[in-house]
Amino acid sequence: MGSNDDHHYNIPAVSSGEQITCPLCSGVGISHYHENQQRVFLKCPVCSLVFVHPDHFLSPDEEFKRYELHNNHPDDPDYRAFLAKLVTPISQLVRPQSIGLDFGSGPTPLVQSMFQELGHQVSIFDIFYAPDQSVFDRQYDFITASEVLEHLHHPMVDLNKLWSCLRPGGYLGIMTALIIGEVTFASWYYALDPTHVVFYAPETMEWLANYWGVSHHIIGNSIILFQKS
Repeated sequence: MGSNDDHHYNIPAVSSGEQITCPLCSGVGISHYHENQQRVFLKCPVCSLVFVHPDHFLSPDEEFKRYELHNNHPDDPDYRAFLAKLVTPISQLVRPQSIGLDFGSGPTPLVQSMFQELGHQVSIFDIFYAPDQSVFDRQYDFITASEVLEHLHHPMVDLNKLWSCLRPGGYLGIMTALIIGEVTFASWYYALDPTHVVFYAPETMEWLANYWGVSHHIIGNSIILFQKS
């Protein structure tokens, strides 16, 4: 999986003097996983989350400038096919004219458009491009998060917020590349993106399903579906 050295590094303390805990499960005993010239990556022994040391997070301005370089055109058939990997399985599970939320919609909310083309009503949220927090005051039949979980500085806070907005029987659909056996972390494109700060393994998603007390389903190496009880 990752690039683990024979020796372990001393994990730096955060500014408060407390040792770093996992941003997903609050696990302790965090170990060194990998490092390059820019960042140090840590791993949680409890949920298998790999995450960037907080000292190496980009500032909000730096992060936004990176997102402005993205060129995802809504008419690009390859981009639509990419997003369809998440939109299609969710659309096959929910009832007609369902109410959804796309979390992390980006500057071109194509996921919203694709669901609306299928007859669903979808709200959007994005911390930079659509920051209306009132969307979290409503309940949804489905919530999608496409290529966003890897950017979250506080993933458990955000995931619990989304889960609380989901109606019983509703679906949370996630797209994020998972750390699986064939991933060589040092050269993995996902880990080389400076806006990506958390990386999930199949074991991480299993931990999350157990935490919520629900079942989950992984499609390929990047689509994860949870259904709320």
